Amino acid sequence: MASFIGTTIEWYDYYIFGAATVLVLNSQFFPTLDPFAGTLASFATFAVAFIARPFGGAFFGHFGDKIGRKKMLVWSVLAMGLGTLVVGLLPNYATIGIWAPILLVVCRFLQGFAVGGEWGGAVLMSLEHAPANKRAFFASFPQAGVPAGTVLSSGTFALIALMPQDQLLAWGWRIPFIASVLLVVVGLWIRLKVTESPEFLEIQEKNEVPKVPALEVFKSHKRSLMHGILCGFAPNFTFYIATVFLVSYGPKQLGIPSGTIFVALMIAASLQVFTLPFFATFADKHSQKKVLLTGCVLVAAGAFPVFALFSTGTFWGILAALVIALPILHGVSYGVISGFTAELFPTEVRYTGTSLAYQLGGIVTSAPVPIIATLLIQQYQSSNAVAWYMVISAVLGFIAIATAKTVRRKNGNAIARVDELTI
Repeated sequence: MASFIGTTIEWYDYYIFGAATVLVLNSQFFPTLDPFAGTLASFATFAVAFIARPFGGAFFGHFGDKIGRKKMLVWSVLAMGLGTLVVGLLPNYATIGIWAPILLVVCRFLQGFAVGGEWGGAVLMSLEHAPANKRAFFASFPQAGVPAGTVLSSGTFALIALMPQDQLLAWGWRIPFIASVLLVVVGLWIRLKVTESPEFLEIQEKNEVPKVPALEVFKSHKRSLMHGILCGFAPNFTFYIATVFLVSYGPKQLGIPSGTIFVALMIAASLQVFTLPFFATFADKHSQKKVLLTGCVLVAAGAFPVFALFSTGTFWGILAALVIALPILHGVSYGVISGFTAELFPTEVRYTGTSLAYQLGGIVTSAPVPIIATLLIQQYQSSNAVAWYMVISAVLGFIAIATAKTVRRKNGNAIARVDELTI
């Protein structure tokens, strides 16, 4: 539960930037560009975080494997809080000129750096405290914090979007960023009370801590790293299409009010908080790999219906599209992918390996998604092009998951690599 609450707070900080991207950042920080170019520039700034995340994963992973998971989780929430607060206080382009977008990019980089260390640490603290028969279930709680953070950020901006446009642009958009300070204090209090991972303490006691975990990962676990990078294709594509691209596509291409989309997104994300641990429980009883492969098939099958429903422009059509996309298509895989990725690596390099795999994958499978989707709409004038984009991601993810091998465990210790489909 501590991982869930802490992750919720940190991802709230992360995703309010995404919500602000499609509402105000283009006009506040890129006013010299036309609306289309300004939107792309805002998405590019949003994407900077994904470039930063592998650096954060390597940094926090290195020290997380060397001196402990807990300390790094404390520092990650502090870094995220600082980056978010500064965005809320940042003068706009009209006030300080070119320095406004430059400092915005720096803040976004810091957010990405923090999340790069947060995800792996939160997953491992849950996984490594878990009973052997509930590892996927426990590892799903940090995952559930992601949609919970989406609920908070979407709910906040649904309220902010009700403000008069002049007040929203003048100061209203800053409220969610500055208010995050209160959440960061709560997150720190929770993180400081968490006990260290028993599996880390065990390898520390046995003096099995590697000198440079990242080098060990690239030297001895290249296959695991590559599979970890690719296996998140389907859920990551689906998530960023639903929570970033559609939030921009709806108002600008279909004339749907932003508030309508944020309310539907908040409802869908609320449901996902519960579907993630549900699918993870199913994976514990059957097979993580089989559940993940099923998730890829569902994304391929559901991509076109999601866009067809969203394009109706009605609240119920939008809600149905987002409920299919998040609690179901994304939820099947995302609740399980954390434990699956973590168990591609042995304990002594797990923080580094898990963080690098997930965050390097984010550069390819998350950051470019809203940008490429926007360009596809511009080029083909049809949402079918974006739906095919999702189908391709599902096929690539299916191949990566099907050929991956996780670490079989006995009494908490890694003893062999296995293909789950054979056991």
